[in-house]
Amino acid sequence: MRYFLAVAETGHMTRAAERLGIQQPPLSLQIKALEKELGVALFHRHPKGVALSDAGRLFQAEARRLVDDMAAMEQRMARVARGELGVLNVGFTSSAAAHAFTPEALRACRRAWPGIELSIREDHAAGITEAVEGGRLHCGLIRVPVSQPDSLTFETLLREPVLVALPGDHPLARRRPDAISLAELRDEGFILVRQPGAPGLYANLLALCEAQGFRPRIAAEVERMVTSLNLVAAGAGVAVVPASITGLHPHAVVYLPLRDGTPLDAPLTLVYRSAEASGPAAHFLKIARDTARKAQGRVRRGRIP
Repeated sequence: MRYFLAVAETGHMTRAAERLGIQQPPLSLQIKALEKELGVALFHRHPKGVALSDAGRLFQAEARRLVDDMAAMEQRMARVARGELGVLNVGFTSSAAAHAFTPEALRACRRAWPGIELSIREDHAAGITEAVEGGRLHCGLIRVPVSQPDSLTFETLLREPVLVALPGDHPLARRRPDAISLAELRDEGFILVRQPGAPGLYANLLALCEAQGFRPRIAAEVERMVTSLNLVAAGAGVAVVPASITGLHPHAVVYLPLRDGTPLDAPLTLVYRSAEASGPAAHFLKIARDTARKAQGRVRRGRIP
């Protein structure tokens, strides 16, 4: 089609061959082969060159459209190869979504790469890890890794303190101490995110309670950290949650820090396939790291991210 258009535009086989950078005889053979395939003469030959036939003029419009469409498709495929177009499947836990980092990173991705369509999924840490490993998600944002398959990379982006969430009418909540210890909660019922969904944070909390001389009484186990705060607000027990999630139920829940030295915090972890080195996922990984560095800078300046 490109050969045909060059001949149609120049009206001469030799000049068209020069434009195309090929010899004239092969070009003439290509045009004859095209006419034979279509079953119609595209040109009238004359001593000074060629002229389009009626069929050739109709074919010229169709050929130009097809060549332009092909060029546009090649450009789109080049953008896909550079990761500028495509779909990015991202998963996150409810507590990871509550951190200001998550919407900030997603907004930054949309601004930087408007051709990338973001497909968002919420799940617990175990489900996200399994989906990334199985290729259903490109990457995910979780707290503490559930398991760490060899094919995946777990990158800690941020760490934040945890707070104790108490019902607003709890004696400790009314007293509002500067900080409390886990030992002060030995008689309380704990509301925990179910172990299969978040075994790391679950196990760490239980180990710290036992180190302080008691095994916590479990009042309820739930699928999502947000659900645990709903139950705290209802007076069903206490919970230990990341600081970034403490905007929920401000009139019904009081959040108190743990005493200094309590070795418990909540990481924000980026999980992705170790071989994910190109395409939209690679762009998002870079944006996530850049956004995390900015958030850490705000923390150092005394601002909560």
